[in-house]
Order: sequence, then structure tokens, then C-alpha cells
Amino acid sequence: MQQQSLFCNDEKNIPLSSKLRPVSLDEYVGQQHLLGNGKILRQLLEQDIIPSMIFWGPPGVGKTTLAQVIANKTKAHFISFSAAVHGIKEIKELMNSPYGERTIIFIDEIHRFNKAQQDAFLPYVENGSIILIGATTENPSFEVNSALLSRCKVFILNLLSADELKLIVQRAVSYYSSAKKVELLIPDPVMSALVNFANGDARILLNTLELIANNRTDSKIIVTEKILEQCINKKMLLYDKNGEEHYNIISALHKSMRNSDVHAAIYWLARLLESGEDPLYVARRIIRFASEDIGMADSRALEIAVAAYQACHFIGMPECNVTLCHAVTYCSLAPKSNALYVAYQRARGDALHTFAEPVPLVIRNAPTSLMKDLHYGEGYKYAHDTDNKITDMQCLPDTLSGRKYYQPTNQGTEIRVKERMDEIEVQKAALSHHKEDPDTD
Repeated sequence: MQQQSLFCNDEKNIPLSSKLRPVSLDEYVGQQHLLGNGKILRQLLEQDIIPSMIFWGPPGVGKTTLAQVIANKTKAHFISFSAAVHGIKEIKELMNSPYGERTIIFIDEIHRFNKAQQDAFLPYVENGSIILIGATTENPSFEVNSALLSRCKVFILNLLSADELKLIVQRAVSYYSSAKKVELLIPDPVMSALVNFANGDARILLNTLELIANNRTDSKIIVTEKILEQCINKKMLLYDKNGEEHYNIISALHKSMRNSDVHAAIYWLARLLESGEDPLYVARRIIRFASEDIGMADSRALEIAVAAYQACHFIGMPECNVTLCHAVTYCSLAPKSNALYVAYQRARGDALHTFAEPVPLVIRNAPTSLMKDLHYGEGYKYAHDTDNKITDMQCLPDTLSGRKYYQPTNQGTEIRVKERMDEIEVQKAALSHHKEDPDTD
């Protein structure tokens, strides 16, 4: 039995997300990696084995709902406890209350509790008096103390997919049709825009639908782009994360950066983010660009791109939009070289299409006497034993000897890379010449 709310839950004040909240696993949408047939959490529930656990995932993906579904399935006493509004006093009172049945304590936003508050649950979790289910949007490795975390199984909940969000829309449409006698008609382009706007968050999706339905003037609503724009207070941009326009716009960003057109790159970045694209996806593409199109011409680009990804993970949208703009601007203005990309493609071609020769004996490890007897590592030259840290030892297979994959350009710091490679070649050539003619000094 759930704790009684302090507020009056008048039917008209209950949000649509609560009205449509699933009560069984069959009604639950999403998280099939945990709840699909044969998956770990479903097997535990079907065997009525309920450990203390932490649900970690972004908002609106069903953490609270899943906890309630578990309580319903196991017929447990269910107590919801919010870390945002309750403190240590309430925790102690709650823990000292006697319960004569299996009890699930659900703690929403458990990361908001400090160490002392979290520790208060430890003895009760450890002796089995309660089953603790915590929900958090933050990494539990950092936000849940190790003693409590070690007693809980962590399950990661993912953003809902477009198809899963569309299923939730269909349920909402059916609810309005049967309970409210309101017909909601949502054309496919508007449905796609609505799903993109929700960005995997069912609560945002249902709140938007509820706003549309509550502002109706008729019992039949054809949801147009204009209506949706008014409800989300945002211009609806043509964009489909899984369709052609997705690839068109990400291509436009990539090619604008490659062409050093910083203004166009920033514009296409804004088009991506304001259309609801995952900022981490954009950050991953910038990381790829930093090596594919800049590479050794400015190795700082890769550092900045990776830092931008980490910043996006820490702060999310909309705050990380400027961070991504920082990375895009740096990459747009950096000197360009695709020499690393070309080098890998050349090496890949040889790896795939030439005979897979064994590793030369000279550079094989020889950890056993048998390997030494087979001449593994025989003749190996340790570069650190030389003045220049360079030897003339051949590291490529015989058939590929002399192949050159990486050919640096004269862009940015790659000029110095080229000078260093030329210097190494000269020193190796001198070593080889000395080996062939040892009397030459």
C-alpha cells in the first residue's frame, strides 16, 4: 500500500502520466533489455526474487513506474519516499514502523540523500526487513555510498525509443477517446515531431499531449504543426532522427567544419540541437571529425572534442549547447589533414587483401624456453639502448617491407611531424648503411 499523499488528488488534477501509469509488466513500455523474455529482471520477478536495487536512467523512462509494477506483482507493501522532500527524521520514523508483510521502500532521487541519510537504510536492507529500490538520474557509483551500493543490484534504464513513445501516444489517444470522448488525430509528420521533442522521455510526451487536449475547443482535434509549436513553445523543425534529414544535417555539419566554414558549422549544430538531437551523438561525431579531418595537424582538436563529450555528459542540454559550439568552432578553424584517415585505409586494405603473414620472429615475445628455442625475439634491438632511441629493425612482414601508410601534409603541426619522420628515415638509412659496410665511419 502506497503512502497517502499530503495533497488532494482530485481526478481533474491528476496528470495524464499518472492516469496512464502501467500496473503490470504486460502494460509496461520499454526496457526490454531488462524485461524482455528471458532477460534478467523479468526472470527475477517471475521467480518472485526481489533484491534491493537501484534504477539508474534519465528522467521519464519509467523508474518509478517499474518499482510500482514490481510491488504489484509481488503483492508487497509499497512505500514511496522522496529524497527531495524527506530527511533523516522521516527515515528513522519510517524504519521504526512495524510492517507485517514484505515491504518495498522506493526512494526517488536517492542521489539527493547525503551519506548519513543513506546509511540509515543499511541495517534494514542488510537484515532483509525491507527491499530498497532507489531511482536516480546520476551515476550511482558517485552518488550512492559504497556500503549501500554493494547491497543493491544496479539496473540501467534507457531512453525510450521512437516506437515505444508512439505506443504510449496511442494509449493516450485511446484514453481520451474512451474516458473523455475526445478524438485526437495526429498526422505522421506531427507524430514524428512530437516524439523527437520528447527525446525518449514519456513524461514530456504525455504532458505535451495533455496540454494539447486541455486546450481544445472541440471534441475532435487534428493536431497540426502550428498547434504543436504553440504547446511546446518552439518552432517545429524538419528533422527525423532515423530518417534522411538526420543524415543530411549531420553531413552538413561535418562538411562545413571540413571546409573551415565556422558560421555554417554553428548553424547546422543549432539545427541539430534545437530539433532534439542527442548532444552526445553530436559530440561523438565531432570526436570522429577531430581525427579524420584534423589529425596530427592539431592534436589538441581531439582533446577538446573528448572534453566536450564529457561536458555534455555532465551538464546535458540546454547548457551543453555552448560547449558543443566551442568544439565545433575549434575544429572548423583548425588546420586540416586527412592523412590519418588515408593511412588507416591503406593499412586496412593491406590487412584485408594481402596474405596474412605471421609476425616477424624478431618482434615476438619469448616468455617460454620453447619459444626461445624457436627463435622468438632473436635479434631484437631495444630502442632505448641506443643514443637516438631508433634501430634499423624491420617490424613489417617481408612482403610489406618498405610500405608507407601515413604521409603527413604541410598543414599545422603536421609540418613538424613530417620533419620528425624524415629525420627518423635518415637515421635508419644510416644504420642500415653502417650494417652493410661496417668499415665506413
